[in-house]
Amino acid sequence: MGLFGSSGIRAVADKAFLQLAFEVGLAVGGSYASVVVGFDTRTSGDAVRYAFLSGLLSAGANASWAGVAPTPTIGHAARGFDAGGVITASHNPPEYNGIKLVNPDGSAFDAAQRELIERAVSGKSAVTAPWERFGKCTDRPGIIEEHVARILTDFPGKLRLKAVVDCGGGAASEVTPLMLTRLGCKVIPLNCEPTGHFPRPVEPTPENLGALMKAVKTEKADLGIAHDGDADRVAIVDDRGRFVSADKLMVVLARHLHIKTLVTTVDASMVIDELGFEVTRTRVGDAFVSDELRRSQRGGRAAEFGAESSGCFIFPQVSLCPDGIYAAATIAQIAAQQPLSEIVDKIPSYPLRRGSVPADRASMAEVERLQRKETEAGASLETTDGLRLVYPDGWLLIRPSGTEPRIRITAEARSEQRARAIYDFGLSTIEGCVAAQDRAKR
Repeated sequence: MGLFGSSGIRAVADKAFLQLAFEVGLAVGGSYASVVVGFDTRTSGDAVRYAFLSGLLSAGANASWAGVAPTPTIGHAARGFDAGGVITASHNPPEYNGIKLVNPDGSAFDAAQRELIERAVSGKSAVTAPWERFGKCTDRPGIIEEHVARILTDFPGKLRLKAVVDCGGGAASEVTPLMLTRLGCKVIPLNCEPTGHFPRPVEPTPENLGALMKAVKTEKADLGIAHDGDADRVAIVDDRGRFVSADKLMVVLARHLHIKTLVTTVDASMVIDELGFEVTRTRVGDAFVSDELRRSQRGGRAAEFGAESSGCFIFPQVSLCPDGIYAAATIAQIAAQQPLSEIVDKIPSYPLRRGSVPADRASMAEVERLQRKETEAGASLETTDGLRLVYPDGWLLIRPSGTEPRIRITAEARSEQRARAIYDFGLSTIEGCVAAQDRAKR
């Protein structure tokens, strides 16, 4: 059925999605007796949350309603419940909404849990409880205060710095400024009005953070901090007004925390391996990173840190939920000790190119056939997520998108010319396969 993408369920908020939200709530409520639920600031949030809550309650589960809350805040609160749910489409545009489901340890539902929900929804097998056993919905105030208080316990000193904070009108609009103020920072809020209408494109990419980069320079701030709609992600601008890549942030955080072992995704930079960390790579998606972190804990070899090139960072000592708010506090602590620009400039970086092509999974099968030939030319092939060709001087990743009918391409190499050549090879391979598929259909 493919209900779940790489990070929960997402779709355009319409009649079909409202029906789906009810069905998912019914399936979740049939297996989890108590669920804490929150949402981001999207205009469709109320309609979707009522549909989801109706499903939970009619299955006999009890729900605790937390209101507007970032995903990591629900992840922290879920420890007092059987599960947590967040009505959010994260970094997707405002016409989308979605549902994220988390365990009491903050980790996303794993493959077995997702399959259980998918089977119940696709087979219409979830049933309502008898009328006298319908669940109740009660308010659960205070989870933001509890999350902020937990973060502050790890940062007892005052941070003397100036930070521009751009929450994009999302769920962290009141949380991150509050937390940083309590840490002693002078906070200059930008786009921190949770009206439900995002004042900038919600994904915190360099292209979308021009106002933040300008404000950091104008205000002579020590750093800029940005979030997506549900604050599982964080993006950082240094004291010179430059966007800092998530791969560099991964290194900055890991070094500051004295991390030796980390879990990241197949599209993260090769510089992470070269700097001496013990690295485990997973499929793209924070759910797969938290899956691996949880497995490592159960196996007695607990990885110390999880990260994704999208800007998701997981701190297992707090929760297995990506926590952009905790990450913001940690980076602020680092920037209070030394200009962030000095730190990031000492971290190597390699040219990296990303793109995508509209295509279906049938085209991906043809890509795999052709790409296997490339291994005969000296590249090694990895299939953790799509196809990853590793060359002596770089790598190419071709993988189907987890959220839309596209095939994504990522290439990194030691020189710009080589990165472009690897990327162009991947692009031409995909375009050739798509063209072949189109001809076969005619």
